[in-house]
Amino acid sequence: MKKLKFLMLVLLTASVLTGFTKAEDYFLGKWEIMVAGTPNGDIKFATDLQRKDGKLTGELTIPADPNAPAIPIINIEEETDKITLYFSAQGYDLNLELNKVDQDNMKGSLMGMFDSKAIRVKEKTE
Repeated sequence: MKKLKFLMLVLLTASVLTGFTKAEDYFLGKWEIMVAGTPNGDIKFATDLQRKDGKLTGELTIPADPNAPAIPIINIEEETDKITLYFSAQGYDLNLELNKVDQDNMKGSLMGMFDSKAIRVKEKTE
């Protein structure tokens, strides 16, 4: 009976830990982010979020201007279904909150004022 209880405990622990890993990894990868209605018009960013030393990191690029320097993401706050990216642009400290909608989409706002959405960029297979 003790062996059965121990086996059940091991299986339960493994399934819980697997669930946490999948939730953690949801935000990883390439994303296309659109911010609508800013004073400079709609802005499209691209990012590739990676995990280093257990924390999400990345930078924002502007696909429409390949010569523009990448914008470092200073900090990323991560929750189960939400991330907040902190970065500086044009002399302003900004935050972009994105909430999970489904497996490949997030939506939120820049500074709580400008609607934003993110779409996972899928790798093309030949």
